Amino acid sequence: MDPLSDVLSLLKPRNYMSAGLDAGGAWAIQFPEQGLGIKTGAVVTGHCWLMVEDMEPVRLDEGDCFLLASGKSFWLGSDLAAPAMQASSVFWKSRNGGIVTHNGGGDCFIVSSRFALDGSDAGRLRRMLPPVVHIRGRPETAALRWPVERTMQELREPRAGGLLVLQQLAQMMLVEALRLHMAQGGERDGDSARGSEAGWLSALSDRQIGAAMTAIHADPPRRWTLQELAAQAGMSRSTFALKFREMVGETPMDYLTRWRMLLAADRLSRTSDPISQICISLGYESESAFSNAFKKTMGCAPRQYGRRLVQAAGGMEEGADALGGSLVG
Repeated sequence: MDPLSDVLSLLKPRNYMSAGLDAGGAWAIQFPEQGLGIKTGAVVTGHCWLMVEDMEPVRLDEGDCFLLASGKSFWLGSDLAAPAMQASSVFWKSRNGGIVTHNGGGDCFIVSSRFALDGSDAGRLRRMLPPVVHIRGRPETAALRWPVERTMQELREPRAGGLLVLQQLAQMMLVEALRLHMAQGGERDGDSARGSEAGWLSALSDRQIGAAMTAIHADPPRRWTLQELAAQAGMSRSTFALKFREMVGETPMDYLTRWRMLLAADRLSRTSDPISQICISLGYESESAFSNAFKKTMGCAPRQYGRRLVQAAGGMEEGADALGGSLVG
């Protein structure tokens, strides 16, 4: 698979709610922290403002889409000066999706989807995505408009099998939003990741660094050298090492090790494969070398990892229950 598919496969995003908000007049809604999840949304008609904690406000016009992966609280409203209502007081009657009409409706219609992340190391993996993505409605975003419009139709005219259709459309919206962000080069303008410096997705969209990352993901057990990865990028070794670190935030060899350990963690979480088999499949001849790398990257030895997963799973369930009442939060 390609690197984006690899990461999303380990994140295991599971859409558990898609909804619509039909707002009118002067309005504003404050949403709580999102916990370990991802939120996508699109303005179908009208316009509004989006404010994410510790970030500058962003105006969302008709056709604009957004993706929130930081887990921070956020605010949606018609006017930056409008007094905000808590999301729980707006959506308390619609815990299971559908369309909510607020303040009479008619001025701004938003469709949105929320994803829980079922991957064993979703927290680490989510940090590979930009915290906020803003994509303006332009002709080149037609691939994203289609699932948005279909979602609106399914919400307005519920039919048999609608839940499954909404889940598939939500997955399409998530992937298309990330694709468009990559196509735009991850630039820090009004069309992309507000508050996001150079990061994983921006590096992946870079022709040279992206080529090296794709090579790593295509063959993680290979004994890659810095020179071989630089050749994949078509760069000198020193220039490649500097640019990779600037864009990704770590050295190429550290990235390779971290990706291997994330793959190992996924195997440990969903299979009963022995550690000796996992380490060989990821290019390690010595189980002790693999265990040392795993502990350095993941914070515990492979044999301790399962116990931590059980504890983390309990905390995630509590967080999901606490957030369950907010329709478009």
